[in-house]
Amino acid sequence: MKSLLLCAGVLIAATAMLAQPGPPKSPAATETATIAGKAITITYNSPRVNGRAGKIFSKDGLISKDPNYPIWRAGANSATKLHTDADLDLGGLTVPKGDYTLYVDLSDPDNWVLIVNKQVGQWGLTYDKAKDLGRVKMTMEKPVAPVENLAYTLKSTGANAAKLSLAWENFCGTVPVAIK
Repeated sequence: MKSLLLCAGVLIAATAMLAQPGPPKSPAATETATIAGKAITITYNSPRVNGRAGKIFSKDGLISKDPNYPIWRAGANSATKLHTDADLDLGGLTVPKGDYTLYVDLSDPDNWVLIVNKQVGQWGLTYDKAKDLGRVKMTMEKPVAPVENLAYTLKSTGANAAKLSLAWENFCGTVPVAIK
């Protein structure tokens, strides 16, 4: 009986060890910049291309299977968060200081439109168009090399200005940001 209990214990322990998750498929990431003394932070989960190049943004690609398509959560898992300590001019859209969610309209995969949404704290596939603060056309660029890990960047372009970029696979969309 003792050996049966010992074997059962070993089996349970081995099962628990094998069930340990590996590194997350879309790890959490944060991009922060301080512009004119004010912080701007984007918090998101970064999916990988993982051998799916050419199969992510196509009409029948990975993103087209999301229920809100052509609206994309612009990351993975939880909705992508934008926090700003100052009022912003985001490509012509006034964004008051506070917290927002970012989405991208992929109706035309070669011409992205950044969506700033006032609803916060939701899962990435939850999108309510009625809560949109506004939309901004992004300038599209082709990266020098394919971008394996989805990445947001905020790069200063002057005393009160920056460029927000979102790059993944063979696409990169940018929009100017200025402190108001």
